[in-house]
This record gives sequence, structure tokens and C-alpha cells, in this order.
Amino acid sequence: MAELSESELLARIFPRLHGGDSTALLLGPGDDAAIVAAPDGRAVVSIDTQVVDQDFRLEWNNGYRTTGYDVGWKAAAQNLSDINAMGARATSMVVSLTMPPETLVSWVEDFADGMSAGIRELGAPDCAVAGGDLGRGRELAVSVAILGTLDGQAPVLRSGARPGDTLALAGTVGHAAAGLALLEAAIPVDALTSEQRALMDTQCRPRPPLAAGPLARNSGATALMDISDGLVRDGQRMAAASHAVLDLDPLALKELGVPLQPAASLLGAEPMDWVLGGGEDHGLLATFPAGIQLPHGFTAIGSVEASAPTDSTGVTIAGRPADTVGWDHFAD
Repeated sequence: MAELSESELLARIFPRLHGGDSTALLLGPGDDAAIVAAPDGRAVVSIDTQVVDQDFRLEWNNGYRTTGYDVGWKAAAQNLSDINAMGARATSMVVSLTMPPETLVSWVEDFADGMSAGIRELGAPDCAVAGGDLGRGRELAVSVAILGTLDGQAPVLRSGARPGDTLALAGTVGHAAAGLALLEAAIPVDALTSEQRALMDTQCRPRPPLAAGPLARNSGATALMDISDGLVRDGQRMAAASHAVLDLDPLALKELGVPLQPAASLLGAEPMDWVLGGGEDHGLLATFPAGIQLPHGFTAIGSVEASAPTDSTGVTIAGRPADTVGWDHFAD
């Protein structure tokens, strides 16, 4: 990076960034600021950051090297998932990339390619990269701010779950956590099976179910939430916001753990720990009124129960408290 000027680097990046098919982007990269339309007078906004050695490693214990493509894809995925969790549709994003001067230009080009591919392949063709910022720093960090539209509809909040609702999941849980455990293990990446590599890929390039958010909204979902920090931790947040209890079905949880067995057997781990506490799959947690047919892609995993005056709102499994701790950015 030290061998290029900012203008020269931008000339390498701009052609690689996804322009989108959206009419929401009125003015894209190249000026002091982008201009984005808000057709219904509202904009759904979110932001996420990845920092090297906090959110990813350039080289993992098992020998896997994180590519710029991985980081770009994940930056797109985690932000698109937040918009999805509101029942909204992404329209644009801006990107801030801070890099040490020794960062390879090819890594940055790879980052742009990964971000654009994530936007397209995850199913957000209307979302355009509207601009951003490049900076020099001691460590690699990327922040993405994203805008979305509700298309004239009401948002679906995490506070809408009501007693009697069905609790449902779209996407996966635990796969990214199993992949992280494989990355951190001493077992060489080349020795992993295709099933184990698939779990690792979920950590590096998550696949949030972007069609599920608007579909859930249109199907009468009462609450929605992205699962980024673990089923129990994020479930507790939904429960607290809704003043209710989310009761998980142990049989449904057991089924969710089946795809994790190839990694669990190799590492001597318990799949249920990943199902309950693993984040970064960016699946979608939703509640629906009892008795309605769940929309395509959703699986029932429990129910919403009333919280007694003496109870703390939270998550239970077959009526018993679930005490698994999920991801905490500020924990040791």
C-alpha cells in the first residue's frame, strides 16, 4: 500500500465494487459524499466493524490464511443481515478501510471483489456500494455502514413477541462457531473433510438468509432478530425487549446439532454448546402467531411464554433456564 497514492488505490478499487441495480443510489463514489434516495421517507441504518485479531486472524492455528475476499464477503454479510432482521431491503452501503502500509494491493482488490460477490450471491442485487474512506493505521480494520428501505411497510422489531407465538429459525446456528473451533485447532486445514471445511467456510463467509426477513414480515411475523452473538444470548435480548420468555424445544435443538457432529467428533466437543452459544451464522430468529403456517425457510424451534412477575425474562429449554453464554465483544 505504501507504494500507491490514495487516488491510485481508489482507481484499483472502484471498478470492482458492486454498483447495484437500485434506483436509490442517486450519486455514487467520486464526490465528497454519496446521495441516496429514501422513497418512503425513512431509512433503515446499521453499522458493523471487523478488526484483525479481534474478529478475524490473517493466519489461523490450522494454517488457513484469511483472504481479502473473506473479509469483504463477511463485511457485506453481517451488515446485510442487520437490514434483513428488520424485514427491510438493503439499498446501499459505505465502507471505511484502515490498513497498515505493508498491506498488499492484491489483498485490497480481493476485499473489494469479496464484498461485491457477497452482495450479489447472498441476494441483495439492489444494494450498491456508494463510497467510503481509506486510511492508514497500525492494524487492519473495516467498518461498513448500510442503508435499507422498508418499501412502505412497518418494520418488525425484536420487541413484538407475545405469549403463544411460535418461535422459528431461518438459516443456521452453530455452524460458524464450529468453524471457528476448527480454525483455532492445531489440525491442519488440509486434513479436514468437506463437511468440516463447509463449517469453517461458514465462519469465514457466512450466508444469512436475506429473503427470509421481508418474507417473514409479509407473513405476519411479530418479532425478528439477527442471531450474531448466539441463540441464547440474542434470544435473551428478544425476550427482554418483549417482556416474555422464549422456550426452546430440545428435540429441535438436537436436530440443529446434527450437521455439527463432524467437527464435534474431531475436536471432542459438544455440538449443543455451539448451537446455543455460537454466533456469526447470522440466522434469523422470528416469532409468528400460533397456528399460522410458517413461511418457506423457517423451522419451529420453540414457543413464546408469559413471564411471571417473579421471573426474569430470558430463554428456557423445556421450561428450564438456559445458561449458555454467547459472544461478548468486550469479554476477556
